[in-house]
Parts: sequence; C-alpha cells; structure tokens
Amino acid sequence: MAQIPELETNRLILRAPTDSDAQVYEEFYADGEASKFYGGPLSTSASWDKIARDLGHWHLRGYGQWTLQRKDTGEIIGSCGMVWPTGWPRSELTWWIGLSARRMGFAKEASHAAIKFGYDTLNWELVETHMKDENLAAKALVLALNGEKIAREEFPDGVTRDVYKLPKPSA
Repeated sequence: MAQIPELETNRLILRAPTDSDAQVYEEFYADGEASKFYGGPLSTSASWDKIARDLGHWHLRGYGQWTLQRKDTGEIIGSCGMVWPTGWPRSELTWWIGLSARRMGFAKEASHAAIKFGYDTLNWELVETHMKDENLAAKALVLALNGEKIAREEFPDGVTRDVYKLPKPSA
C-alpha cells in the first residue's frame, strides 16, 4: 500500500482523505450546481463512495486526491490531486472547493502543490488537466496556473474536452 504523503502550503494542509471528511463531501456533492462537473448531485452514500475512491486511488495507482484543510481554522474545504479514472486516456489534475472557501485562492494554492508533487515526486514529464467547455471556473484557474492548451479530444464519456499542460511552479 502507498503511504499518502502530507503536503503543506502557506494556508493549507493537503492530507489523506478520512471518514471524518464525509460531511464536507456530502455537502459538496449534494449541491447540484457546485458538483455538476463532478457527477453531482449525489446521494449521501454516493458521496461516501467518492471518499473511498479518493483514498483507494492512492493505494491502486500511488497517487490521488488530498483532502484540503485550512491551517488557521482546521476547516476541511475541498479536495485536490491527480486521478486517472478507469478508461480515461491519461491522468489529470482535479480539484473541488466547498462553497464557504471559494474565490479565496485555495484551489490555486493546492493545485500548485499537487502539480509540483507530480513533477518532483512522481517524476512525470507532463501534468495535465481536461475540462468540459462550460466549466468556466476551472478554465480560469487553469489559465491562472499558466496552463497551455495542447489538445482537444473526445473522452470515453463521449464529451470533447480541451487538454491543458500545467507547468511546474517556480517555487
């Protein structure tokens, strides 16, 4: 089994998902507007399955999504990391942030740490992300991360997405 590393940024601890995160997952995935790009809205049991998937991904692939915890308050605010869903052509960076913590730069901060982990620890030559065209918030974040569009392709779910290369953060 993979040891899930803990990362720290200025304001966040990126740590392994646990069952104590269930309420935050449930709140996020119950909100249809917030979770529409992540398969939501979902029931309580289906949001639990997301925690199990996030944790299991680490053990099956050696990387995955971290739970995001604010250092100042201890509040769990979301998730960020690398995933490679079954049937997808490659891995990608993904994230979600709960309503109480949006538009505060947490997604960008966590993404920088995850991208750096991909390049420095996993020794990947490329960290990328893909998104649906209507996910304007994700596109804005990718551009803020200096993402560069490198492809447009159809994915196994039948949706055509832009593929962005994410450069290694300088610090």
